[in-house]
Formats: sequence, structure tokens, C-alpha cells
Amino acid sequence: MPTFDDSTTTEAPPEEVWKVLYDPTRFPEWWAEVGSIEPHGKDGKGDFTLYPEGYPDFPMPQELRADRDGGRVTISCLVSDLVFEWRLEPLEAGPGTRIAVHVEIPEAEAHRLDGQRDVVSTSLRSLAALAAAPATGGPPARG
Repeated sequence: MPTFDDSTTTEAPPEEVWKVLYDPTRFPEWWAEVGSIEPHGKDGKGDFTLYPEGYPDFPMPQELRADRDGGRVTISCLVSDLVFEWRLEPLEAGPGTRIAVHVEIPEAEAHRLDGQRDVVSTSLRSLAALAAAPATGGPPARG
């Protein structure tokens, strides 16, 4: 199973990052290629349904698991079986948060590996910047 990891830091505290990361309705604000979200899943499948940008008729039910104490949010696509495990850790040297993501792609979707790397990299940095905006006026993410 192909996997990859990426990470960045932000000046936002973990609580601000959590607010954006844990709320699927905010995914279109920072997750590249996400067009819209339907809470609670379409037809009762998944925790929410994601509609890719440009494909409003292609529902993709998703499952979201969260461990706030452990600073983890895991999002699993119930169509393509991609798994995104997001982790938040306070920075040791001052205020801010390290945001990391581990992605698992099933063999059947391995052809999407390079594209997913690009999407996740862009999304990770957008998440960091968006989370920092309310707390600090929006400085760019470091990474």
C-alpha cells in the first residue's frame, strides 16, 4: 500500500487548527479540490459526503474519527479507501502547532499517488494559514 507523509508548522495554537480541521463543512476553505460538503453523509453512508471540485454529481461518503486528546483526526474515503490521518502537536519552541498528515492509498488507487501528494501539500499549507488567520491576522504558514 503506497503511503506518504507531509507536515508544516503554523503560528496558530492547536485549538485554532482543531476548529478548522475537525469541521468538514470548512474543508472547501482549505482542502484543494474539495468542491462542497454535505454533513451527515448522503443516504446515511458515512459521517459526511464530499463532492470533488468540478464533479457535483459524484458523491464520495467519508468517515471522520477524532481523538482530541491525542490531536488526531482521521478521514477515510468510503469510495476509494484513501485514509488521511492528521496529527496536531504544540511546538516546543514557542507558540504554534506542527500539523502532520499521513496518507494511505490502496494499490487500486496507486496511480493517484503523485496527484495526492500535490493536493495534500497544498491543503496542508492552506489549513495552516487559515487556522492562523483569526489568531494572528493571517501570517503565512512556515514549513
